[in-house]
Amino acid sequence: MTGIARKAVLGLLTITATVLQAQKNDLGAWYMYFGNNKISKKFNLHNEIQYRNFNAVGDLEQLMIRTGIGYDLSEDNNNVLAGYAFILGRPYENGEKTENIEHRIFQQYITKQKFGRFNLQHRYRLEERLMEDDFRMRFRYYLNVSIPINNKEMLPKTFYASVYNEIFLHLDSQVFDRNRVYGALGYVINKNMRIEAGYMNQIQENKNRGQIQIGFYNNIPFTKD
Repeated sequence: MTGIARKAVLGLLTITATVLQAQKNDLGAWYMYFGNNKISKKFNLHNEIQYRNFNAVGDLEQLMIRTGIGYDLSEDNNNVLAGYAFILGRPYENGEKTENIEHRIFQQYITKQKFGRFNLQHRYRLEERLMEDDFRMRFRYYLNVSIPINNKEMLPKTFYASVYNEIFLHLDSQVFDRNRVYGALGYVINKNMRIEAGYMNQIQENKNRGQIQIGFYNNIPFTKD
């Protein structure tokens, strides 16, 4: 990692740590790793780990491990993917910690567009959620826009702004589940790695909660093809 990259990563982490130290008790923190690695010219392996806390660290709200196999319908775009997620939840009920486990099957389609400096990504995801005493299906639509700041393209050593909105809809009578709105500053370390730090506000029917997020993205291919 170059000196500039180290300074950029350190700067993002310092800003986030400062915010976390000053946060209120109702502001959580999510630490996330995302891998999207080519295993052939058309196929890719998706893998991610999300460690979600009620506070800065130490009070686990949810641990999510997700993986899947995807296929590009066109060159590096229009990807269809099917996968599985394991979710360990530790919510509070009546002031006491509880624990629940969810197994989730999902199918998704991602398409990317570019308009000048604006890089758009649309994701459509269907989830089948298997919980201890319940089964639910949910649809999610995610729209992300990334804009390079100090370069015209998302090249190495580029700072960028990232925003997204994602809506979750149940496939039953109570349709609305939640909506997430996010804004962040990111840095492209090299052509296969980047880091991002930002704030996400999650809106549900009866509550509204903020999350600080730090994400690391790894696209190192597993093949030379």
